[in-house]
Amino acid sequence: MNFAAVFHISGSPCCYPLNENEMAVNLKTGKDVERVWICYGDPYLKGIAGSKEKWEGIRREITEKKDLAHHIWWSAVLCPDYKRLKYYFILEAAGETWYYLENGFMTREQMDLEERMLQYFIFPWMNPADICRTPAWVRDTVWYQIFPDRFCNGNKENDPCGVQKWRKGPVTNDEFFGGDLEGIIQRLDYLENLGITGIYMTPIFKAPSVHKYDTEDYMETDPHFGEKETFRRLVQEAHNRGIRIMIDCVFNHCGLSFAPWQDVLKRGPESPYYNWFMINRWPFNPQDFNTRDGKYYSFAFYGQMPKMNTNQEEVIQYFGDVCEYWVKEFDVDGIRFDVANEVSHRFCRILHRRLKGLKPDLYLLGEIWHDSGEWLRGDEYDGVMNYPLTSGIQDFWVDRSLTARDFEWMINRSYTMYMRQNNFALFNLLDSHDTDRLMTRNHGDEDAFFQQLAVLFTMPGSPCIFYGTEIGLEGGHDPDCRRCMPWDEIDSGIWKERAENLRTLIRLRQEHFSFRSMEVFFGNKRQESRMVEYSKTGKDGEVIRVYLNCTGNESEIAPGEILFARNYKEGRLAPGGTVIAKEMR
Repeated sequence: MNFAAVFHISGSPCCYPLNENEMAVNLKTGKDVERVWICYGDPYLKGIAGSKEKWEGIRREITEKKDLAHHIWWSAVLCPDYKRLKYYFILEAAGETWYYLENGFMTREQMDLEERMLQYFIFPWMNPADICRTPAWVRDTVWYQIFPDRFCNGNKENDPCGVQKWRKGPVTNDEFFGGDLEGIIQRLDYLENLGITGIYMTPIFKAPSVHKYDTEDYMETDPHFGEKETFRRLVQEAHNRGIRIMIDCVFNHCGLSFAPWQDVLKRGPESPYYNWFMINRWPFNPQDFNTRDGKYYSFAFYGQMPKMNTNQEEVIQYFGDVCEYWVKEFDVDGIRFDVANEVSHRFCRILHRRLKGLKPDLYLLGEIWHDSGEWLRGDEYDGVMNYPLTSGIQDFWVDRSLTARDFEWMINRSYTMYMRQNNFALFNLLDSHDTDRLMTRNHGDEDAFFQQLAVLFTMPGSPCIFYGTEIGLEGGHDPDCRRCMPWDEIDSGIWKERAENLRTLIRLRQEHFSFRSMEVFFGNKRQESRMVEYSKTGKDGEVIRVYLNCTGNESEIAPGEILFARNYKEGRLAPGGTVIAKEMR
């Protein structure tokens, strides 16, 4: 047996409470392991520690497993009678049987030695306060990301000086087009008709740039976007349509015009705000924005965005006040934290406690592009932007050497990294203001475009589409991905078919729990190496099957009731084709 491939700890993501009654227990092994049992029970069934009477647990075979590139992930859900759990595993491979405890692997003979002190795995107590809880509404939400300046100009009276004429095609980050909060209000009916139930806006706070990630005033909306009362009306109008609102907060860094930074530039170490920032050398040339010399820390090496010291008590208090203001005064439903992996864990924990005390179902989302388990323990973020899933989907359509097995491994990896409750709150996306657009990435290939959207809308988590993705809006990397929304074309109906396809996917996700469920199975191993097929199970025996023909040839399939189809006719799925079908068990 490959002992080096076996891994388990009595903590996330291997062992953790799902709720007050259920425990999730997961074990990672090599692919040589054929069967796994768990023996579990209460630690005190045979008395207190040190009792000479041998402890024996309930033996149960673990049958649920997911295939990873080099491992198998075995999963079980247990219900400890007394909120405590003591357990070990029995592993079988190639005729060998091994017992896996906290202190390693043993034979049956070693387990039975009279005087041997066995170190079982222990989860001591399922404290309700320690259970990771994420907002239930998030898993049912379909998000729509808006870059406000480029979405819709609803009030020309607040246009910035030198505003550009609304246009189609490439843009730069030096241009302003006048999109604003009033424009979003005017298009709420459009979003409601599309099926959107959540709006995530990039920053709306006062800032000199078009993107607003260089905040000047965290307590004011940008005047080019409108007054705070306009934002209040946006939230109210959205809520009246069943649409949640999430704002984007930049606490890792600020802009040059942020008043405390300006005070530091004037007064240096004498400023009461000096320790709000990470300054390593004083004095320095305030006009030299190259921070590679280490004079102060900044976002990346952008000296125009000095880094906040989120270890500092006053900074934590200040940003807590900022969040509380926007939640209490405007009833926002979520906060997205920019560069969420660079602020201190202490900062995150204090904000989590404060904000969840204010609004328990507030959605706290971290912008983290990599494995984020360290931030998803239940006391910092509810979820993160699921870029591991984004990159995995992108890679499969870019790298044609990858097979359906690689696709399966990628999906399973994405959903074995975190606790199940975090998986439901992951923010799934295919493109954003920080990436090239989905249609451009696929070089205008509409079939590949909709295949990837089919994956997005059948995965656990909370899917988001970037404004304009519903019509296949194009654009390269930042800033080209931030083009103006072509309302003239949309209103004329030339993109009606594309939008209708996406509307159908959104509707199906809302109507069928299977689309949102955690149960993803890759049971059918086809001969065609790039013919992807997986199923999702839901309530009342419903099963949906997803077929994606990423080969160069037609493929025969036998779907049930077809819910969504492209390039499919009479049992044959053409290259680039997509079918989502419903069956009943």
